Amino acid sequence: MKRIYIAIIAVLVAGNICGQQMFTDQTLKIARTMALVDAFYVDSTDQEMLTEKAIKEILKNLDPHSAYFSVEEVKEMNEGLEGNFKGIGIQFNILYDSIIVIAPIPGGPSEKAGLRAGDRIITIEDEKVAGVGITTTGVRKRLLGEKGSKVTVGIYRRGVKGITPYTIIRDRIPVNSLDASYIITEGVGYIKLNKFAATTQKEFSDAVKDLLNKNMLHLIIDLRGNTGGYLESAIRISDHLFAEKKMIVYLEGLKTPRQELDSRGNGDLASSRIVILVDEGSASASEILAGALQDYDRGLIVGRRTFGKGLVQNGFYMQDGSMVRLTIARYYTPTGRLIQRPYEDGLEEYIRDYYSRFSNGELISADSISFPDSLKYKTLVNGREVFGGGGIMPDIFVPLDTAWYSDYYRDLISTNAITEFTLDYVDHNRNSLIRKYKSFDKFKSDFEFSDNEIKTFIEKAESMGAKFDNDQYLISKNQIFKILKGLVARDLWDMSEYYEIVNKDDTALLKAVDLISDKSLYNALLKKTN
Repeated sequence: MKRIYIAIIAVLVAGNICGQQMFTDQTLKIARTMALVDAFYVDSTDQEMLTEKAIKEILKNLDPHSAYFSVEEVKEMNEGLEGNFKGIGIQFNILYDSIIVIAPIPGGPSEKAGLRAGDRIITIEDEKVAGVGITTTGVRKRLLGEKGSKVTVGIYRRGVKGITPYTIIRDRIPVNSLDASYIITEGVGYIKLNKFAATTQKEFSDAVKDLLNKNMLHLIIDLRGNTGGYLESAIRISDHLFAEKKMIVYLEGLKTPRQELDSRGNGDLASSRIVILVDEGSASASEILAGALQDYDRGLIVGRRTFGKGLVQNGFYMQDGSMVRLTIARYYTPTGRLIQRPYEDGLEEYIRDYYSRFSNGELISADSISFPDSLKYKTLVNGREVFGGGGIMPDIFVPLDTAWYSDYYRDLISTNAITEFTLDYVDHNRNSLIRKYKSFDKFKSDFEFSDNEIKTFIEKAESMGAKFDNDQYLISKNQIFKILKGLVARDLWDMSEYYEIVNKDDTALLKAVDLISDKSLYNALLKKTN
C-alpha cells in the first residue's frame, strides 16, 4: 500500500502545472483514499472508473463548465475545433441499411480516388457493411485512420455492374466552421458560422474576400446556435470589423491576472454596416464578438438573448491523454459586462434556468426578461443602455417563430422521415436533376415537388411512424417542403445552398436585411439612447 500511495503522490507532483504550489492536506487525502481502496478494499475495483467518477464529482461542484474528458472524448473534441481529422473525406449517410456517399469532400482522398455522390459502400477491407445494421460510429471507426494509411472500399454505382474496389489513401480532412456564405440581397452578404475553430479565421477571410468581389457592401453574420470554441478565432473575426485597434474582451480570475485581447484594426469591413444574429444557442466566443460590437456601437445585434457563458476554461492534460477542463477566469466585454448567468444554486438549477426560457414566454416576448439596475451598462460611443449578467440582450428582439410548428412536423423530425425521403429522392433522381437544373439559381427558382412526389413522401413518412393529419400538415406544409428542397440542394451542391433555400422566410434574417439595407434606420438605432 505504501508503494501505491507514494506512486500516486509522484504522479501528482509530476503533473503539477505550476511546479511551485504545495499540495494541501485535502489534496493528499484524495490520493490516500484511492490508495487505501486499491490496497485494502474487500473486492476488486475498477480504479480507472473510480478515479474518473471522483474527478467528475469534484468538478461538478465548482461551476457548470469545468469538466473531465476521457481520451476518446478529447480526440473527438479536438477534431472538431482543430478543423481537421484523418480519413477518406466523404459526407455520408445511412439509408436502408446502406452507406450512401452524399458527396466526396472537394480535393480530398475520396474525390481523388474517383468516388462520386450517390455511390454505395458495400464493403470496407472485404468486410460486408451493407445490410448488417452498421451505425455511423461503426462507419467512422472503419474509415478514419492515420494519414498515409490505405483502406479499400467496395462501391456499388448505379449503371455499373458488380462491386468496384477503390483503394483510398487517408489524409487530413478539413472540418468547416463556416456553413454558408452568399449575397442575400444587392450589396448585402450573409455568413453563417457554426463554431469558432482553428480554421475559422481563414474560412471567414476567404468568404469576405469572395463576397467583396461580388460587390458586397454590408454584412450579416449569423451566430445562431454557435456555442463558441476558440476565443482567439472570435478576436480574429473582429479584425475585419474595426478601423482601429480595439479591446474586444478582457479575462480576469482570482489566480489569473487581467489579460486584454485586442483587434488589430484596419479591417476590410471597417466602413460596412454589420448585423449579428444571435439566439439562446449562441454562447461563449459568439457572445464575446456580439458583446464587443454592441459595446462599441459598431453593429446591431438582432434575435434573442444569448446563452450566458462568461467563464474561461483551460485544458490540463493527464498522463493518459485525458483532460480536465478547468475554469480559470471570467471574461468581460469592453464595458465591463460579465455575461455569465448565475450558477451558485448548482448545476441542476443552472440547466433548469436555461430551459425555463422555453416556458416563461421569454422566446416570444422581450417583456418577459427583466434586468436589475446593477446589471445595466452604457455603450462606449453613444451611451445606449445594454445589460450584463445573463447573456447578450439583442438591440432588436425577434420572437421565436412557431406559427408553422405542429405535432405532425415534430413526428416527421423524430422519425427521420424528412432526411430519409430526401436521401432516397436524390439517390433515384440525381442524374435527371443535374441535367434539368444546370445551375443552383435555376433550381432555386424553378424546383418544386410534384403532387405524386408529395404523396409518396406522406406515405413514406406514415410508414415510418409519422401519422398523417391534414390540418397539422397544412400548418407545417411550407416549412416541410422548404426543408426538403433545402436538403436536395445540399446533396446536389453544398451546405451554403441549403441555407440559401431555408433562409428564404427566416423572420430574424429578414429583419436583419431590412435594418442593414436602411442606412437611416440603422444609424438611428445605433444612436438611440434609452
